[in-house]
Amino acid sequence: MKENRKLEFKESITNTFLKTVSAFANYDGGTILFGVDDNGKVVGLEDLDQQCLDIENRINDSIKPKPDYSISTNNSEKTISLDVESGIHKPYLYRAKAYKRSDTATVEVDEIELTRLILEGKHMAYEELPSEQQDLSFSVLEKGLVEQRGITRCDKDILKTLSLYSDTSGYNNAAAILADINDCPGIDIAKFGETISIIQKRVTIEKQSILSAYDAAISLYRDYYQHEEIDGSKRRLVEVIPEAAFREAIANAIIHRVWDIHSQIRISMCDDRIEVVSPGGLPSGISKEEYVSGRISVLRNPILANVFNKLNMVETFGTGILRIKETYKDSATKPVFDATENTIVVILPVIKESLDLTDDERIVYDVLSKTMARPISDIMSSSNIQFGKSKVSELLKSMEKKGVVSIEGNGRGTKYRISVGARIRVAPNEVGGNTLLIE
Repeated sequence: MKENRKLEFKESITNTFLKTVSAFANYDGGTILFGVDDNGKVVGLEDLDQQCLDIENRINDSIKPKPDYSISTNNSEKTISLDVESGIHKPYLYRAKAYKRSDTATVEVDEIELTRLILEGKHMAYEELPSEQQDLSFSVLEKGLVEQRGITRCDKDILKTLSLYSDTSGYNNAAAILADINDCPGIDIAKFGETISIIQKRVTIEKQSILSAYDAAISLYRDYYQHEEIDGSKRRLVEVIPEAAFREAIANAIIHRVWDIHSQIRISMCDDRIEVVSPGGLPSGISKEEYVSGRISVLRNPILANVFNKLNMVETFGTGILRIKETYKDSATKPVFDATENTIVVILPVIKESLDLTDDERIVYDVLSKTMARPISDIMSSSNIQFGKSKVSELLKSMEKKGVVSIEGNGRGTKYRISVGARIRVAPNEVGGNTLLIE
């Protein structure tokens, strides 16, 4: 057993645990085990009943507002478990400071993060706050609404209906993001050549409607990832990366990003893939596994999401990842989704038909395709892996030679990932099974 973002060990009871109580209550909850040292070794405590009372008194006296928690004991090991729930009255302060978990450490939040907690405690989002800019125009938004909704003009009544304007506070931040001219961050796009040292084109679209930035990104995508092929008297549009997937990735980056930091959505266009990086990690209350599955979504910017839905640019049911995956259903290579503390990354590979994997290699491939990079211990932990470590290692080395897997690092830090650009198709083999062909 090891410490992680939602589990902390305390050998004894001192006030330092109160910072972690604040962190757990402010975010996703967690457990503190008392009577366990930093290495996970049980050392035990004396007089558990008195220690439980001490923990309770320290929390009640020091954390404001009072968080929801429960205390239980393990009499055989003489340990105490403190389970802290994620609260709804944020921020939870210890000595007038709010804390969060950063991997296995507890750290004080910065000013921006504290503001987010305050807004969350008031059940508000940044996009709802009054904009500092009130002299705004909406010709781009109006054009979209005329085309998609058949309205005659985008007046203040329409803006009120879209929750972009109120008579008391005027335009909000969501309105400013959609306005023709603004001070909001936009989208930074780079088209690379054979390596990232070769930049063929660089475009930064900012201080204008995010709808304009979205359209400009789509236009640039079409320059590099779509072409026409002539077959006799017919012309056929070929998409080397599905436009539907790219549209969904950009729209989701816009409506799920954090807007209270001046950082661009970054799009890296390469010959074999497109990478979309949006600022801000996952919203509180959703795990990386839930995000990657595509079955759970927490809207960070519901006003923007509603506008994009009205313009028929996205669904509002949290199906973005599933829709992207659907566009790759007949492709051997799959899109990759990842999330860190501060970013969300979507990689859309070029679609091709593929190369030569055995059935056993395909099992390992399927496990790797669900994430960015994994150590062999993570691969072995999958319920789909029925091989020993030595065979998995051999399969990975074989797949590296075929160009399907990339190996990063060495020793205990070695990680494996799907090589972007590898494509696989299934073909029957001589014994009646399937062989995966790689090109």
